[in-house]
Amino acid sequence: MKILITGGAGFIGSNLAKRLIDENHEVIVLDSLLRGNKLDKDTFSKIKFYKGDVRSRQLVLEASQGCDVIYHFAAVLGVDIVADNPVETMDVEVIGTRNVIEAAEANNVKYILYASTSGIYSHSAIVKNALNEEVLVDPRTSYAMAKRYNEIYLASHHEERGVNVVSLRFFNVYGWNQDNRMVVPRFFEQAIANEPITVFGTGNQTRDFTYIDDTVEACVRLIGIKGCNIVNIANEAEWCITDLANEIKYITGSNSEIVYLEAPKNRYDYEVERRVGSSEKLFKLTGYKPLTNLKSGLEQIYQINYTNQIKI
Repeated sequence: MKILITGGAGFIGSNLAKRLIDENHEVIVLDSLLRGNKLDKDTFSKIKFYKGDVRSRQLVLEASQGCDVIYHFAAVLGVDIVADNPVETMDVEVIGTRNVIEAAEANNVKYILYASTSGIYSHSAIVKNALNEEVLVDPRTSYAMAKRYNEIYLASHHEERGVNVVSLRFFNVYGWNQDNRMVVPRFFEQAIANEPITVFGTGNQTRDFTYIDDTVEACVRLIGIKGCNIVNIANEAEWCITDLANEIKYITGSNSEIVYLEAPKNRYDYEVERRVGSSEKLFKLTGYKPLTNLKSGLEQIYQINYTNQIKI
């Protein structure tokens, strides 16, 4: 197939591009490169690349010509960056998604797979069981509200015009080549340098960490799903942040102290106490669930990303 990935030079998009190339698909990537380029040289040499903003209607229209599938992953990412740039965050989401939908309709693209977020659940995550797609969502941040808006917007286009859409609710994806805007690489860098590992809040808050290879596998398997679906991609395992920090200390042999900091006010709505997801719907649609446990995933990251670094 011919497949466009918006935001394809980012963490998840670059890993997905490599996988699709390995499976002999024709891959096009559209990315502004404002946050760098995570595509390795071999993968980059095998794709067609468009440098630009997903908010450019003409660019998206051109990049998607002849495509069978669009993975729409372009977004503003990182809690601090998003919190400090709410207008840009919403513009990229809303205008970018509108452009993707219009381009898909103009170019007869059969499938759109959209990167949503588990952040949509927000404080509804206090439910005792793992979150499924039927739970009433509670978006409170500009990022989460824009993601939820786009889920509804995509569903509306499916109802009126028949485009097949899947909104992918990612749960704390981590893995190779992720940067320190995210908690796992930040903890690794602090631990390897024997610097304090900084945790916002009590450290008792929990998250569901999903390994990048499992995430990519789910994304690939969801190609060809017809209709309109919202699908969690979750590991179904709950880890508190303090335990994450201690596990990274153990893997790296670090002497770092874990330091607890009060979360800045602009992070308040991002700091939910509990989040763990159910991947039952993913399994029903594809026969697959994420399988990599966090300890194994962290060990793989350490071997791939950090073993050549000298400890201080």
